[in-house]
Amino acid sequence: MHDTTTELLIELGAIILGLGILGRLAGRIGFSPIPLYLLAGLAFGKGGFLPLNASEEFVATGAEIGVILLLLLLGLEYSASELVTNLKKQYPSGIVDFVLNALPGFLCALVLGWGLVAAVALAGVTWISSSGVIAKVLGDLGRLGNRETPVILGVLVIEDLAMAVYLPILTALLAGLSLGGASLTLVISLGTVGLVLYLALRHGRLISRAVSSDNPEMLLLVVLGLTVLVAGVAAELQVSAAVGAFLVGIALSGEVAEGAHNLLAPLRDLFAAVFFVFFGLSTNPADIPPVFLTALLLAVVTVLTKIATGWYAARRAGVQRAGRWRAGGTLVARGEFSIVIAGLAVGTAPEIGPLATAYVLILVILGPLTARWTEPLARRFLYRDDAAKDRPVPVEPPGARAVDNPGSTAAAS
Repeated sequence: MHDTTTELLIELGAIILGLGILGRLAGRIGFSPIPLYLLAGLAFGKGGFLPLNASEEFVATGAEIGVILLLLLLGLEYSASELVTNLKKQYPSGIVDFVLNALPGFLCALVLGWGLVAAVALAGVTWISSSGVIAKVLGDLGRLGNRETPVILGVLVIEDLAMAVYLPILTALLAGLSLGGASLTLVISLGTVGLVLYLALRHGRLISRAVSSDNPEMLLLVVLGLTVLVAGVAAELQVSAAVGAFLVGIALSGEVAEGAHNLLAPLRDLFAAVFFVFFGLSTNPADIPPVFLTALLLAVVTVLTKIATGWYAARRAGVQRAGRWRAGGTLVARGEFSIVIAGLAVGTAPEIGPLATAYVLILVILGPLTARWTEPLARRFLYRDDAAKDRPVPVEPPGARAVDNPGSTAAAS
């Protein structure tokens, strides 16, 4: 027992120290640390250079907490009124986003003969953009005041809200529920989302007041305990623990949301990093080369479909051509949510793990590049420069609080 505990402490210390070094390295080169975390997991997982043994169960638990905190802090970024407003304005763009970007993953899985459940999971992997990477890119490129930025945020909000419907459906399919059981799960999920939005709109202040505390320790314990409890209950109802955490974040607002965000952000970053490492640990590096060309082809297709999505959404908002191309290029990156979805599915459809890992690695690297170069290349080859009509405006765009922390790895979706 003593030897096992000692080995566990050594492995955990090495993992956390390694994550810190990788995060600093990524910061030095101005890049997202997500691909480095994934590569670290591949190196220390089964089939890697130095497989870990004692800490695997602990890391798995930490990864579950990472998903819950990712969704909680994502919910804290938005108020219920912002979600409803964005839904009314951006739902046509959200529909286009879903059709153009979920369909390639869905068809790819069917062509590969992986079945319906894997197809639904891979559709989610290719559909959802990375809020964390995109937030960092917007900050690094100084585009928070651009006219297309509210459009980008609107698309991300629609995707985040859609997860509250998509994840329960996927969870029900993975659990092998019948059509009736899956339908009941969806009804419960939609009813829960609607109830939380109603309570947050009508009684958000009362909820926040009940949770509020001037003592940071008490606020941290109450918010974290409530989130984990609701996430557990949601998982029991087959609604998805992640959605439960997201809804808790939406229900809190004002100073409580801000205080909870500040207290939980470091924990979120730690456990989110552990989650990415754990996903890498669960993927055998030897399984990636056979699917790499498929992942590359899928990445090329979905780069084009995301650019088309951003272009369409910005055009609806009256943004000039330069801003349309910038919006499309910025939406390309995939990251935390693609890995969350693949992580849920890998137990039932293990073939998704290697493909999702390769796919995310490609697009988390390409994302910052397309954000920077899509518009200049389009201007050079497709149209003359009209960027003067589309310069940044000095006023911070509505909803910009979703990218208040652009340096964070996992602001989430």
